Amino acid sequence: MSATIRLTMAQAVARFLAAQKTVIDGETVPIFGGMFAIFGHGNVAGMGEALYAVREKLPTYRAQSEQGMANAAVAFAKASFRRRFMACTSSIGPGALNMITSAALAHVNRLPVLLLPGDVFANRLPDPVLQQVEDWGDGTVSANDAFRPVSRYFDRITRPEQIIPALRRAMQVLTDPAECGPVTLSLCQDVQAEAYDYPDSFFSEKIWVPRRPMPDPDELAHAAAALKLAKKPVIIAGGGVLYSEAAETLAAFATEHNIPVMETQAGKSALPHSHPMNMGSVGVTGSSASNALAEEADVVLAVGTRLQDFTTGSWALFKNQGFKIIGLNVQPFDAGKHGSLPLVADVRVGLEALSAALTGWSVDAAWAEKAHDGRADWLKAVAAATAAANAPLPSDAHVIGAVQRVRPTATVVCAAGGLPGELHKLWQASEPGSYHMEYGFSTMGYEIAGGLGVKLARPQADVVVMVGDGSYMMLNSEIASSIMLGAKLTIVLLDNAGYGCINRLQMATGGANFNNLLKDTHHVTLPGIDFAAHAAAMGAASRKVASIAELQTALAETADIDRTTVIVIDTDPLPTTEAGGHWWDVAVPEVSERPQVNAARQNYVAALQAQRIG
Repeated sequence: MSATIRLTMAQAVARFLAAQKTVIDGETVPIFGGMFAIFGHGNVAGMGEALYAVREKLPTYRAQSEQGMANAAVAFAKASFRRRFMACTSSIGPGALNMITSAALAHVNRLPVLLLPGDVFANRLPDPVLQQVEDWGDGTVSANDAFRPVSRYFDRITRPEQIIPALRRAMQVLTDPAECGPVTLSLCQDVQAEAYDYPDSFFSEKIWVPRRPMPDPDELAHAAAALKLAKKPVIIAGGGVLYSEAAETLAAFATEHNIPVMETQAGKSALPHSHPMNMGSVGVTGSSASNALAEEADVVLAVGTRLQDFTTGSWALFKNQGFKIIGLNVQPFDAGKHGSLPLVADVRVGLEALSAALTGWSVDAAWAEKAHDGRADWLKAVAAATAAANAPLPSDAHVIGAVQRVRPTATVVCAAGGLPGELHKLWQASEPGSYHMEYGFSTMGYEIAGGLGVKLARPQADVVVMVGDGSYMMLNSEIASSIMLGAKLTIVLLDNAGYGCINRLQMATGGANFNNLLKDTHHVTLPGIDFAAHAAAMGAASRKVASIAELQTALAETADIDRTTVIVIDTDPLPTTEAGGHWWDVAVPEVSERPQVNAARQNYVAALQAQRIG
């Protein structure tokens, strides 16, 4: 009979997580970077006591909001290329539900995070307990059932021994390249405190290394044959390139076979900006170089991308009637989208195998020359858009240019609003992972918490968070966490007095300026928010600047400050980079009293004619 140890369920969870390891650069390290925790009714007695006992092996970090800590945990995994990840524990009720948005963004972006919300009493004797959501038609329901549609794996632990198969299954999902995503183990609060005789073997050190599935020979042969017939092929690089640690492999593949590469939001930095085959961003926020090639392409090698609508221009970007997609992806669901020729494999080994099958073949020089000419023209447009300006209010592009000039090797972090489009076009990433964008779910409020997660994953990186005033107002409290943890961020806050991006979209679809910019809202008095003072009140070094020149000076002067710094600059909400870009399918009302809407509807119907079906 094997040896056992008597532990509470919560103690077993903590001890198990501390024993999980991985190998990075030849060094065995904990696979969990730590546990974010906000204690309350439902986890303070059980998980709180358990985490204290393992605090030297599994550090516990206190955050200011549950959504903030879960966003930071997801960012940690993304910055770690999914090789390491974090866990989060919360109380029941509102504490748990505050993590739902983060679970959804992890689900959409295929990123691992372990969520451990407290739950109601399994024995039901004290029901209804504080913060319990009652369903009078189903006694098994709790608020945590809301995690089900946004979790790759969900389990509710109602007996202490159930944690044994649940944690093993959780680790399989968190480390599986195809299934990877959020795992939610809903921990009934009475069961957290119940003891069980767990086998010692359950807590043995286990090392998890990336699985790299090889391509099927038939799929490989079909993909190679399609490429050999191509005259105008392109590569779209997605986040899977980074998660497979295949950046060098992609660079070698593009160089050997002379194929232009364009990057999604998640895939940007898969190639260094300086690589001659890097055409920049693609799609709705794409460069003119990428989009011109994509329109003519006869074969698209979609590498590690889920082909969302911003990448495909709502499936109106590809205009070659005979074009084909080869979907190189570890997830079959993504590999076969829109009738693609699937090539289900790890990106790195898939590219290596495909390159071997294409030995001696490369694209005709004329196609590559067109790509290089387009790239040269695009770089001129970028330089013009980002050049220092003396306008009363600078644009987002002007601010991006200032950051690029002063902190060229920074890891830039951003999420929602107008900045992602401008950064996708204009930021020149220096190395893999130096561009960190949450645009799969476009989560406002991710930026600062995400920057904290990036800094925890990459302590030596110069992390620059770019955030608009609207997103800052939604979630800024992790500034205090960054101060507390000594995780220095540089936050550049662009204040355009409202939701500038959506205001522009409202105007483009014929709508009146309404409820987006602060001046266009129902108000008695417009708020005069002193963002620099607000950040300083949380312990940050802060200042407000009045021009691009002052911004550059501030970025240089604060580079060596040892704590989080917030630099605020007022910006113009209207201008965007005119070069590049593509139509995006945003439905316009079919009838309206406003002639501007009716005109926009006519343009919308005309644009739909280019949209591919199937």
